[in-house]
Amino acid sequence: MITGEIKSKVDSIWDTMWSGGISNPLSVIEQLTYLLFIKRLDELHTLKEAKANRTGEPIEEPVFAPDQHHLRWSRFKELAPEQMFEAMRDQVFPFIKSLGSNGNSGEDSTYTHHMKDALFMMPTARVLANVVDQLDGIDMADRDTKGDLYEYMLGKIAASGQNGQFRTPRHIIKLMVDMTAPTPQDVICDPACGTAGFLIAASEYLHDHHSDTIYKDATARLRFNDHTFHGYDFDNTMLRIGSMNMLLHGVENPDIRYKDSLAQSDMTGEDDDAEKYSLILANPPFAGSLDYESTAKDLLQVVKTKKTELLFLALFLRLLQTGGRAAVIVPDGVLFGSSKAHKALRKILIDEQKLDGIVSMPSGVFRPYAGVSTAILFFTKTNSGGTDHVWFYDMRGDGFSLDDKRAVQADRNDLPDILSRWRGMNRSNAEGGTRNAELNRKRTEQSFCVPSDEIRANDYDLSINRYKEVVYEVVEYDPPKVILERLAELEAEIAKGREELVGLLG
Repeated sequence: MITGEIKSKVDSIWDTMWSGGISNPLSVIEQLTYLLFIKRLDELHTLKEAKANRTGEPIEEPVFAPDQHHLRWSRFKELAPEQMFEAMRDQVFPFIKSLGSNGNSGEDSTYTHHMKDALFMMPTARVLANVVDQLDGIDMADRDTKGDLYEYMLGKIAASGQNGQFRTPRHIIKLMVDMTAPTPQDVICDPACGTAGFLIAASEYLHDHHSDTIYKDATARLRFNDHTFHGYDFDNTMLRIGSMNMLLHGVENPDIRYKDSLAQSDMTGEDDDAEKYSLILANPPFAGSLDYESTAKDLLQVVKTKKTELLFLALFLRLLQTGGRAAVIVPDGVLFGSSKAHKALRKILIDEQKLDGIVSMPSGVFRPYAGVSTAILFFTKTNSGGTDHVWFYDMRGDGFSLDDKRAVQADRNDLPDILSRWRGMNRSNAEGGTRNAELNRKRTEQSFCVPSDEIRANDYDLSINRYKEVVYEVVEYDPPKVILERLAELEAEIAKGREELVGLLG
C-alpha cells in the first residue's frame, strides 16, 4: 500500500491545485495524469537511451525525436515558471495529444482520438511550477508505487460511490487476473473499464507469462497492441485516463471507446460485439440511474429489471463467445435476492452456463469509499449447462485492515490460499487429485464445493452462508454454587483491604 509520506505529498499537490482554482476532483486527477504521463515518457526514453548505450545500437522506437528533447520532463522542469508554463501549454501538451497519430495513413489510435478534447487547465505558471516540483520529488520507479499512487488519487474523488462508481483495489484485480490466467489467444473486455485497471493487469500478466509469444513477430505484436484489449465507458475523462494508462503500460492501441454498455444500439457487422470476447474482467456499477426505455431490449429479454448489476451479468453472457469465461464482481444481493429477476439470472448461470466458483469478500475490501459486501463470480459460457459443483471460498482478509484506514495486515491475507486452491480445482485428477481434495472438504472449512442439485433445491440461492456449517465451541461454566463461593472470597478480600486502609489513615 502507499506510504504515509507519499499520501501527504499527494495531499499537498491536491491542495495546491485546489487553491489554484481547479475545484473539480476529476479535473485534478486528469491534469495530474497528464503530468505523470509526461514524466513517465521521459523515464521510458531514458531507459531506451541506456539500452542503446549498452548495446551500441540505435534507440529502438524513441519517444522523442532528436529535435524534441526540450519537451522532456527532465529538461522543462528546470525552466523558470513562466517559461515552463509557455512550454507546457504551447509545445509539451500538443505533443502528448498527438502521440499515436499516423500521419501517413490518416488513422489515429484510440488514445489520440480521446485526447483530441483534452484541455490544459493549469491556471497559472506558479501553480504548474509548484505541482511539477512536488511531483518530481515522488519516487515512482516501482510499478506498484505508481499503481498505489494512482489508486489513492482516484480514492480522493468526491463522487466515488455515486452512480455506483468506485475503484477496485489493485490486489483484488490481480487476484482475478491470476485466477483467469489470460492467454495470448484471449480477446479481453471490460464493459465498464473506467481507468482500465483490469485491462492493464491483464496486459501485465501476458507480458510476465507470455512475452515470447506476444512479441514473437510483427503479427503477434499487432494482435497484442490492437486486437486483444477492449474497454467501454461513458465518461470521456475516464477514457482519456484509461488510454494513457494503457499506453504507459506498453499497449499502443487498445480498443477503448465511448459507449453506454447497457444502452440499445444499432451496431451491425464488425461493430456488433455479441459473442466477440473470450475473457471478461469487470467490476460493473452496482447502482445508479437507468433509463429503462433506452436499455438494450435483448438484455431485458434475458432479465426484466432496472438493476444494473443484473443487466450487466446478462450483458456479459451476450458478449462472451461460447467457451469464454468471466470473472466479475457483484454485490451480495445478486447471490440471494428473492426477486424474479435475481432467481432467473442465477438459474441461467447454473442450468444454461457453467458456474465455476464464488469468492465471498468481506465488506471492508472497498473501504474507504464503499462498505458494500461483494463477491467474485467465475463462470464459463457454454449455452449447454455443465455446472456440477460450485466452488465457494469465504475470504476473511485481503492483507489489509477492513476499516477506513486499510492498514497492512500481512497475517490476515487469504489471497494466496484462494489462488492456490483455485488452481488445484482446475488441474486434472492425474496431476495429483487436488480437485477431489476440494470436493471432499468439509463445509466448516474456508473453501468447499456444493453440488448443483443442492443449489437447485435451495431455490438457486448462492449465498455462502446458506451452505456453510458453523461450528460452535462449547463453553463450560462452573456450577452457580462455586461461582457464589468465589464472590464471597472476593468480598472478604475487599473488606479486609478496606479495614487495612482505614487503619493506615489513622
